[in-house]
Amino acid sequence: MTNNWNANLYDGKHSFVSTFGNDLVNVLAPEKKEKILDLGCGTGDLANRLYELGVDVTGIDQSENMIHQAINKYPHIPFNVHNAIKLDYMNEFDAVFSNATLHWVKEADEALHCIYRSLKQGGRFVAEFGGKGNVQLITSEIINQLKSLNTNYKEENFPWYFPSIGEYSSLMEKSGFRVTFAQHFDRPTALEGENGLRNWITMFAGNMFRNIDEDIQEAAIRNAENNLKEVLYSNGSWTADYKRIRVVGIKE
Repeated sequence: MTNNWNANLYDGKHSFVSTFGNDLVNVLAPEKKEKILDLGCGTGDLANRLYELGVDVTGIDQSENMIHQAINKYPHIPFNVHNAIKLDYMNEFDAVFSNATLHWVKEADEALHCIYRSLKQGGRFVAEFGGKGNVQLITSEIINQLKSLNTNYKEENFPWYFPSIGEYSSLMEKSGFRVTFAQHFDRPTALEGENGLRNWITMFAGNMFRNIDEDIQEAAIRNAENNLKEVLYSNGSWTADYKRIRVVGIKE
């Protein structure tokens, strides 16, 4: 599971992930010489922005492919392969920053415990990720197609964790954080080109097709494109039905 990301496709067709993350950097409001952990750094674009702002930044990601790409792009920044639920940092960072990552971590309570432990006293946790209802039109259609094609789709193949504000804030408080901000909002997201939806599915939803023959995968994607075109396609491009959670917590 550490090499199942196509870093070139990520940079080439899904750069919106980092672009939207620039607004989260403003929420983080980093100060020069602060020590900040970029959790789920991908190919390193936001870590590099933090570096340019004078931050002592470390980037980590579970994907070896992403980290390899990040090192090639930004060799001046330390990047490491790391799992969010196995962090071994102790009271080390002024802030933990995470953009578009924590919806991949189903063990949310374990991740929050590790994040809390990584922070210095008074340190802050600033994150944005998929919230309740995120890409529901897309994923429901994929599941419907897989079931209609008699694939014996398994719920455990759904790769994401999309919590409500109440659920995630409660987990943060349980881990010791004082939650100072929590927001759930719609963010319709343009997917580039005629093949935008197909590229998104290929990039992010591969686990949903685990152990399914390629010809059936192709049929499911094609049928999903046809059925979703009326609601998610307009003027030559697709729009994904993103819903995001943004949170800020303080270690006290």
